[in-house]
Order: sequence, then structure tokens, then C-alpha cells
Amino acid sequence: MAVFNRVEFDNHEQVVFCSDQESGLKAIIAVHSTKLGPAVGGCRLWDYVSDEDAVYDVLRLSKGMTYKNAVARLPFGGGKSVIIGNAKEIKSEALFRAFGRKLEGLGGAYYSAEDVNITCADVAIMNKETNYVLGLEGKSGNPSPFTALGTFLGIKAAYQHQHGHQDLAGVKVAVQGLGAVAYSLCKYLYEAGASLYVTDINQASIDRVVNDFNATAVGIDEIYDLDVDVYSPCALGATVNDNTIARLKATIIAGCANNQLAESRHGELLRQKGILYAPDYVINAGGIINVYYETAPGGYSAQASTKHVEGIFGTLSEIFARSVTEQKSTHLIADELAQEIIANGL
Repeated sequence: MAVFNRVEFDNHEQVVFCSDQESGLKAIIAVHSTKLGPAVGGCRLWDYVSDEDAVYDVLRLSKGMTYKNAVARLPFGGGKSVIIGNAKEIKSEALFRAFGRKLEGLGGAYYSAEDVNITCADVAIMNKETNYVLGLEGKSGNPSPFTALGTFLGIKAAYQHQHGHQDLAGVKVAVQGLGAVAYSLCKYLYEAGASLYVTDINQASIDRVVNDFNATAVGIDEIYDLDVDVYSPCALGATVNDNTIARLKATIIAGCANNQLAESRHGELLRQKGILYAPDYVINAGGIINVYYETAPGGYSAQASTKHVEGIFGTLSEIFARSVTEQKSTHLIADELAQEIIANGL
């Protein structure tokens, strides 16, 4: 299986393949950069079709964390980890303790936290074997509400850029994926007066949002064809691709999913079509910002974390303005901003 010559391999400092026969652990830890500080990024538990798919995911996600942490002005580098398997079948204390020992073996080069199919309780089990975890209950806790707040403010920043005001009353938003972050996002949007169109693979998640926020449920594939103002991808990545871009009627793409663009070229295609894209790792940085404040001098402060998350509005506004001035896609402007910060320091 190729690693070094993959496009996604961007001079990663370490890619560690982990296994533990007793617990059944199969995991990959990718440390992209520690230039600004220890690599920090969540652990994702997913039933990948192949090992190659898992490598592809962890390499992309870890590089994204380097850029996310830099643009969020956090003293963290970028890393990510994936545990391979079906969450409903393999979760156990032995599994997470084994993973914790693997983290401990890296000596602090990488700190993990919760991500898809990993809960704060799972991280607490890892914590029995290592201190190299963040996002623990009783400290910064669940990052989802902060990710949702940043995403909501990012939608407002995009609407402000396009329309000159932030009033979302009557604005139509299509939300794809209704996990913990997206549920909180829908609450913000509903309270702001937006009209919600939602979909998810889990019917119970759809029913909850429909009941709580007067949303309209639509089909999984139908979400791309809706006559809405904002498409908000909040599930897994690569939903912005050749097929979907041709179908989208929304003029704003702003959601909390990672790696929303299937390929880098899709960012420029969006710009040419007049669709404003809020770069994923900028708009969804609220969770990692909140986790940072677990490590801040003086202890965790939700107030300080919230204030930092509110800065996402200004960061995106800067990226949107530079995109217009420099006639470059917003995702390339975000990458340039990240690279400038990594090169010059915080």
C-alpha cells in the first residue's frame, strides 16, 4: 500500500499503523506537523471499505487539522487518527485502553480527542492509559455546541458578504447530516428565522429536527437539487463534487463537515459559478478552539472559548474579501493564510 507517493501525503512527520490482537484494535495515527505545537486532532471510528480508504482519510484530515489550528491561531500542530471497524460491534474498554497505550507511546507528539463515533466517555477510557487526550468531561467537555456556534456565525459571515446584512429570517438552508453539531446548528438557524430543509441516513435524527425546529425532511439525494440559499454539508466529506456542483442552486456552501471539496479544483469551479464557499476547516474550528481552552493557563473558561469562536466570523470575512481582491477561490486563500501563520508563527 503506497503512502509516501500519495497526493495526500504532504510531508507528514509520522504515520503510525497500530494493532492490538487482544482487543482487535486496528488504527492509524497521522502526525502532519508539530511546528506550532503538539499535533492535535480527533479520533474517528469508521468501518472503512479498505485500508487504503482509511489511509486516504487520515492523511487528508491530519493536514486539515494543521491548517485549521493555524488559522484559528492555536498553538497546536495537526494530527488525526482513525480506528477501523464498525462502531456498533467493536467498541470496548479494552479497545480504547489499547488505543490509549498507542497514544502514550508517541510521547506527546499527538493529542487525540473525540470525533465521528467517538464520545467523551470513550476518550475518558483512553485517559486511563495516557494523558495525551483532550476534550474530557469536567474540563472542556463536549465540543459540539462550539463547532455549531462557529458554523452558524460562518453562515452569517457568508450572507453578510453576499447581501450586506446578517439577517437570516426567511433564508432557506439545506442541512445535510443531523448529528450533534448539526442539531445545535439547526437550533441557531431556527431561532434566527431561517427555513430548514434536512436529511440524514438516520430517520430518528430527521424526526427530531423536524419536530423541534419545524424543518422539512427531504431525501438523501434530493438535498442537492433544492432551491435554497445555503447548502450546509454536515455529514462526511467530498459531497461537493462534479456531480453535485452541477445541481446546486444555493449560492453559499457553509457547513461543519470536514473535507467538503472532493478535489481542490472544485473550489475554483465554485468561484466561477458564483457560489461562495466557507472553507471547512475555518468554519468548523469551534470545537478545537474549545478544546484548546482546556489547556489554557488558569484552567478552562467557556467565556474565553466562546469569544475566540466568535472570531471565526471575522476570519471568514477576511478570506472572502481577499478572494475577491486576488481573484482566487476561498479555499486557496485559506490555505495561504494558514501557510503564512505556520511560516511566521502565531
